[in-house]
Formats: sequence, structure tokens, C-alpha cells
Amino acid sequence: MIDRKLTRYLWLSIAAAIATISLKAGAYVYTGSVGLLSDALESIINLVAAVFALWMLTVASRPPDDGHNFGHTKAEYFSGALEGSLIGMAAISIAWAAIERLVTPRPIENIGIGIAISAAASVINLVVGQLLIRRGREHRSITLEADGKHLMTDVYTSIGVIFAIIVIGATGWTILDPLIALAVAGNILWTGYHVVKESAEGLMDASASEDDIAKIVGILDDYKAKIGIDYHALRTRVAGPRTFVSVHVLMPDDWTIQHGHELAEEIEAAMRAAVPGVIATTHMEPLDDPLSMADMDLV
Repeated sequence: MIDRKLTRYLWLSIAAAIATISLKAGAYVYTGSVGLLSDALESIINLVAAVFALWMLTVASRPPDDGHNFGHTKAEYFSGALEGSLIGMAAISIAWAAIERLVTPRPIENIGIGIAISAAASVINLVVGQLLIRRGREHRSITLEADGKHLMTDVYTSIGVIFAIIVIGATGWTILDPLIALAVAGNILWTGYHVVKESAEGLMDASASEDDIAKIVGILDDYKAKIGIDYHALRTRVAGPRTFVSVHVLMPDDWTIQHGHELAEEIEAAMRAAVPGVIATTHMEPLDDPLSMADMDLV
């Protein structure tokens, strides 16, 4: 089950989105820059995404019940999928505004004020975004990590826009404003693709990471070398912060059920210690029975 306390980070994200929308909208009004307008549009998407993420994280924190024996942790992937889709929508909106400005150029005004306001909003997003990413990785929460990455795309957008406005102020090349906005839109779209891809893999019961699988295999190989057992049909799947592990452990034929059970419990405990969030299931089989090899394949 996901720690419900993690929702406080999303409340922080919501507060940051409201603050940055206000700041960036003001920057656009002062300057008339389509780059700053694109920045403000992305912050609106941030707010919608953070509210939905809060809802999904609340659902994911519910304990298992009769209708959901394995818990609700996969709800986090819906949040990530929506977040990535909204990032894509923001990119399209930014590109559309930029193309319009290419067709009808417009001078930028009050450059110094616009840069100062946008920079203040970027600092807010930078601090909150990095916090969400760190806490998301620490608690294996795709919702927090996706929201943090979304805020970081906002930071990159702002840096690009601020740079463009500085150059425009120095050179008068107003065409840079929509061109930078188009480049920012492309970068945002790429980030959204990766967020959606990660969420889709989670909904498709993707296996654990190579690093986590290596740790699990290392534990099993260690027991195989020390005690003389064997194993096969190792399967893993990830659901939010949980990693489900299933493996068939082949034990000596003369062992008692109690002996085998104690070893299975020891192996499962070692997996939980090595990989946070592991829920392991071991199926005991006799080592020398040919039928034990009949279920080695994944299918």
C-alpha cells in the first residue's frame, strides 16, 4: 500500500502551479511574448495534472479489499498516462500559438519585467519539481516522479523563453520568439512520450528492472550454491511501488514440508530486504521429480 502522506507533495505541486500561472500570465501581459504565453499555458496543464495525480495517489493508497486483492497501486499509472498526454497537449498548444506569431509578428515590450517574473516562477518549479522527483524515486511512486518531470519541462521551457527574450532585446530579432516556442514544444512533446510509455508498461505488467532482477537472481543463486536447491519459472511484475515475484524452488526430496517452508520464508525475506516493496511467492517442488521440470516455461 502507498503511504497516504505522499499526497502532501502533490498539494505542494498544486500550490506551485497556481503561483506560477499567476506569475507567467502577468509576464505575458507585460511583454506580449508568445514564448511567455506558451509558458503560462503549460502551467495551466501542470495544475490540471497535479489535481488528477492527487486523486489517483489517494486511490492508490487504499489497502487491498475483496474486489482488489492485490491492492490499488496501479491507479498511479493512470495518473502518469494522463500527465504525459497533457504534456503533449501543452506542446501542441504552444506550437499553434508559435505558428500564429510567425505569421503575424509582434514586438515584445517590458522585457526586463517579463524576464524577472518568469525567472521567479521557474525557481518555484525547479525546487518543487526536484523534490517530487526525489520523493517519487525514493518511494517508487510514478505519480510523484511524473509530476516532478512535468514541472522540470516547465523549467526548461522557461529557460529557453528567457534566453530568447534576452537575445530579442539585444538584437531586435522578434522571429526568435516563436522559433524558440516551437523548439520548446518539441522538447515537451518528447518528455510526454516517455511519461506515457512508462505508464503503459506498468499497465501491461512489465517486469522488474534489470537491476532488481539481478538482485533477486543473485539471492537464489547464492542459496543454490550453499544448500543445493534449484529454481526456475522466475516471474516478476511491477505495480507502482510494489514488485511481485513468483518462483518455483526445487528442494531435496527427503526434506520435510516444515524444512522447505522455513527455507522459502528465508528466501522471501532476503528478497524483501534486497528490493523494497517486494511481495514474493515461492512454490516448493521436489528436486528429483521429473514433473518438477514440466512447468519451467513462462507460458
